[in-house]
Amino acid sequence: MKTHHRIALGLAGSLGPVLFRGLYSTLRFEIDGAEHQKATWGAGEPVVFVTWHGRIVPLVYLYRGNGIVTLVSQHRDGEYLARVAKTLGYDAVRGSSTHGGFPALRELVRKLRVGRSLAITPDGPQGPREKVKPGALQAARMTGAPVIPVMAGTRRAWWFEGWDSFMVPKPFAKIRVAIGEPRRVPRDCSVRDLEEYAEALESQLQALKARVDQPTAQRP
Repeated sequence: MKTHHRIALGLAGSLGPVLFRGLYSTLRFEIDGAEHQKATWGAGEPVVFVTWHGRIVPLVYLYRGNGIVTLVSQHRDGEYLARVAKTLGYDAVRGSSTHGGFPALRELVRKLRVGRSLAITPDGPQGPREKVKPGALQAARMTGAPVIPVMAGTRRAWWFEGWDSFMVPKPFAKIRVAIGEPRRVPRDCSVRDLEEYAEALESQLQALKARVDQPTAQRP
């Protein structure tokens, strides 16, 4: 690793969380559906949280400090995210659906089986945008852990029009969070069944997105 890269990683790990906490300590959260996670995660059961890649930033702050395991790309940029996530109380498994997928899935399953909860963006790290890929559901199927969809929205945000339409809340923003009903994937479900679960989860995430974006969280 080159010297300038090591320096960048060090700064990301030390300054990133400070800036992150400073910016987002001003956020106000309004949560709908907290009872869905209270009955599972709140009772000590490991769960698989899922959200769209473009809506992850405020949720990273909201769920900080809980030892949740995240799936982070093996790309070099993913190393910056992994460093920041670690200092915010997350654990990171490196991999994606295209690079390091099977080893990453095995590690996610191992984490679930020892009682750790996961946070996965099923359309990440490179899309297609807001389309559920099977990794999160496979981990849930292999362990019996419930899948809990979560969505965040706000009308005060910067939007970065990449593949995921990435949302970065502005200081003092009010964040609306909607938590959906848990879904469990039977161990014996077929490939076709898994596709149907993915379609249902995708619809659920889109419904939650519509809820947090309407009417008071309209995108400017």
